[in-house]
Amino acid sequence: MHDARKDIPMQPDPAGFKGKAALVTGGTTGIGRATAVAFARAGARVIVAGRNEREGERTVALAREAGGEARFVGADVSRPADLERLVRETVAAFGRLDMAFNNAGVEENLGPIVEKDVETYAHIFDVNVRGLFLSMKHEIPAMLANGGGAIVNNASVAGLVGFGGVALYTASKHAVAGLTRAVALEYAAKGVRVNAVAPGAIDTPMLDRFTEAVPKEKLASMHPVGRIGKPEEVASAVVWLCSPASSFVTGSVLPVDGGWTAQ
Repeated sequence: MHDARKDIPMQPDPAGFKGKAALVTGGTTGIGRATAVAFARAGARVIVAGRNEREGERTVALAREAGGEARFVGADVSRPADLERLVRETVAAFGRLDMAFNNAGVEENLGPIVEKDVETYAHIFDVNVRGLFLSMKHEIPAMLANGGGAIVNNASVAGLVGFGGVALYTASKHAVAGLTRAVALEYAAKGVRVNAVAPGAIDTPMLDRFTEAVPKEKLASMHPVGRIGKPEEVASAVVWLCSPASSFVTGSVLPVDGGWTAQ
């Protein structure tokens, strides 16, 4: 009797993305850069999107060194026209869109909610929530035109638990988790899987800015594994969620947090 389970790859194929096209927003540094390189190493053709062209081209160079094809497209996810153009240029460049890592996001300075202003609120939600909504709005039709695809959104442990002092950022990341689950249900039967990663403290420039107020040692101690994570560790989770190895996974928000949310 044939065992269908043998047909399902249990681990991402190192060349499993050959010929496929991936889009990474916020790909100029940190987790986005590591993920663009990981996609390229797995054989994908990658569009690196972001606002900083110099850093974006650096990511492109690293992706090419990893053996993949990559291009930079300047885009600001808070601008609706940029996102429509970004997806259009991705399809024009590679003829398809198979995978997207919606990683672009901004943080918030520490402080109680009563000290925050509407400008800060608007900035955080324009990037972290509206930018995500518009990214998926344009990515999904492009994937459906090609028979389906996989989207991974970057949430945060702050999207799974409360985080005092950054209430607006926390609310925006809870919205990322909610959008991920809802959109996954809308397209589960249509061939587009939608998941999210929820990183803990990861060694990135964003963390460097945050640790001007909170020492890295304190953040490290909040993870049961006793350390801060690496961008490549999040990238590995993103690649897995986009691979056939996770074909039965959709609507999940996967903590990549050294045990933080297990406590």
